[in-house]
This record gives sequence, C-alpha cells and structure tokens, in this order.
Amino acid sequence: MKKELLDILACPKCGGALSATDFGHADLIDGQLLCQACEIAYPVESGIPRFVEPDNYASSFGYQWNLFRKEQIDSFNGLLLSAKRFWSETGWNADELKGKWILDAGCGAGRFLDAASQSGAQIVGIDISSAIDAAKANLEGRENVHFVQASIYELPFRQGTFDFCYCIGVIQHTPDPPLTLRSIADMVKPEGMVAVTIYERRRWYTMLYSKYWLRPITKRMKKETLLRVIQTIMPVAFPVTNVLFRIPVIGKAFVFVIPIANYVYEKELNPDQRYAWAVLDTFDMLSPSFDKPMTEDEATSTLFASGIRNIRRQTDAGLNLVGNRRNG
Repeated sequence: MKKELLDILACPKCGGALSATDFGHADLIDGQLLCQACEIAYPVESGIPRFVEPDNYASSFGYQWNLFRKEQIDSFNGLLLSAKRFWSETGWNADELKGKWILDAGCGAGRFLDAASQSGAQIVGIDISSAIDAAKANLEGRENVHFVQASIYELPFRQGTFDFCYCIGVIQHTPDPPLTLRSIADMVKPEGMVAVTIYERRRWYTMLYSKYWLRPITKRMKKETLLRVIQTIMPVAFPVTNVLFRIPVIGKAFVFVIPIANYVYEKELNPDQRYAWAVLDTFDMLSPSFDKPMTEDEATSTLFASGIRNIRRQTDAGLNLVGNRRNG
C-alpha cells in the first residue's frame, strides 16, 4: 500500500480519517489502518487494505480470477481487446485521464486497470473478492496503481474523491444494482465522469436466455465442480458451437439457446485463446450468485437521481452509459 492512497481513504463505517501503523519510509505491506473516529481497525495484508471479510457473495469471482489471472490481460496475452473495450465503452481518452484519480469499481484481475493505468492517471482498483490479489499480482510493478479489497456498498473513500469512475461488467452481479449505481455516483467529484456497462434487459424474453435456465442449479454448485463440468463438455461444445453460431440468421438463435461463450467472430483471438476464453466466460455466466440485468430506463433514471447528468449511451454492444456529476 502506497502512502498517497492513505490520503483518500476513509472509514467505510463512519467516514472518519484513517491512520496507518508501521508505514515507515516504504510501502505498507502488513499492518493496520485505524479509524480515528470510531476506532475500528482494518488489516493491511500483502500490501492491500482489507475492508471486508474474505468469504462473501463474490467468492466465485475470486476463484475465477485467481485461476485465470492472466487470460484477459492485454499485457500478457499480446492483444488489445481489453484496451479497445475500455476506451470504447467509456468514451474517454488518455490525455484527459493523465494526472487524475480514477476508481475501477470491481476490477477483477485488473483487465481494465491494465489499460487505464497506461494513461498516467492514479488509479485505484477495488474488488470485494480475492480477485484483488490477482490484480495486484498482475500489476503491482506500476507505481500509479493502487489496490483495495472493499464492498461497493461501503467504499472506503471520501465522497467526491475521484475525477473518473468506471464499472464495467460488474453491476448486474451485485445484490442491488440501483444501489450499486448510487454508490458509484457518490465517489466522483462535481463534474467528475462516470461510465458503466451493465447487462441489458431489453425485452421480456431476455430472461429466457439459456444461462438463466441453468443458473438456479449452477450458481449453487461448488465452483470447482462447475469448472470441471465445463472443462469436460467444452471439447464437444466448442467445435459444435463453432459451426452453429456461424450459420447465417439462425446462428443468433443458437447463441441464445446454448450457454457457451464462444466468440466465433472475434478475429483477434487465435483458436487456443478463444477456447480458453470460452471456458472462462462460460464459467463467468453460470457461477455468480447474482445476475440482474437492467433496462436502459432503469439505469438512466437511477444515475440521474444520483446527480449524474448529460447521460449518453455509447454505441457498443451492451448497455454502456456515460455521464458527469452535476456541479453543486
């Protein structure tokens, strides 16, 4: 944990200032943060301040991202898919981020931290799960990247701390998506920017998508068992969906009724990478405790009620919304 991170941290229970033990002249690796108001102590372990218990509703993501730590990190896989997605879905550019404070709300293994941190910004990745350890292992050599394990509902920062906040592919996996949006909005300063990407509920038939048939069972399975099942069926499912998903017109119907994440039209992935991503993202579809898509109206009205203005939808697939916090 770097000293500059302490300047923006606050007790998630009462909002009080935090003091650190055992800081010295170097980064704080193991120690405590003590709230000067309510005197609650929070551990710092392996350089990460921890504000939640290790076992929580997002444990499947901790398992997933520590197992597939490098799979979707551009710096390791030699691709630019994560960077392209980040810049496209936020609508921001590197020049406007340089020197600013940014919050990655739900960073996982650091897929978008990797992209955003190359802008020269000070960026904080938070995750409720042990995925934060995977993110730190991936990116800890970058002096402008900070890591915090915390709940999105009790963010340990002073309100209005950040110039930018993004949350990509996380909100639908939280227990209360509208509350999640409000919590994110509180973190940015006046005129600060917010960008979110959420699973979209377009029509009544969205919830008929095949993964929702299976999730009542798969989300209750042991994560190790579910992964073994996916790895067992994938040698058959992958080549079959390679064919079915490509069939003109009716290929989209097969995508809807077969819960396999085979990105047959992603040209940047070679066959081995696409196979690995199919295993990873099929697990990602079936394992989370929550999967609650929102309509555009629901998300937009929640952001507006939380003080976000000039809300616009990006043109990417999915529900990508960007706006700025009102001034005053």
